[in-house]
Amino acid sequence: MSFCPEIWPEDRVPGGERDCRECGLYRQGTRMVWGEGNPEAPIMVILDNPGAREDREGNPFVCGTRLTLQQAIHETGLDSKLFYVTYILKRRPIRKYDKEKTRDICMHRHLDKQLQNHRPALILCLGNVALQSFFGNSELDVKGMRGSWYDVNGYSATVAYHPLAVRRRPNLYRLFLEDLELVKS
Repeated sequence: MSFCPEIWPEDRVPGGERDCRECGLYRQGTRMVWGEGNPEAPIMVILDNPGAREDREGNPFVCGTRLTLQQAIHETGLDSKLFYVTYILKRRPIRKYDKEKTRDICMHRHLDKQLQNHRPALILCLGNVALQSFFGNSELDVKGMRGSWYDVNGYSATVAYHPLAVRRRPNLYRLFLEDLELVKS
């Protein structure tokens, strides 16, 4: 079967969270994206932020991050229905912001609740921001931690390079596939 990227359905933002102003990112004018894919999936992918989901005219499209992730899922023979993608930040930042403070607020206000509601079997952190935020340690990096499983607050978690890093450095794609094979196993 050939690969064809698709726009995964967005998970509805819970009513009490939609107008959150605690982290300050609402001032940047981007909308809140809670997650995408299958909310019942056993594998939760955590990225730094939702990135671009629409072009300048508001038309939905599959960005490079999503394209690379979906292509790797396809190449490893995994079913996309096994995945739910969410983010440390629920809004795409477009200007400078207090990264540490904002990530901390969003982790504890939103992602912790999401984890309790979804209870995924596995968590895949993509990129250093997701890894450091989820593991609670700013000294960690994907390069030194990929290829293994970790227990993080009762969740079985592993890490891989961010899909944009993979796109910028194609030599990482092989490693990205290896990491998805680890998830598959």
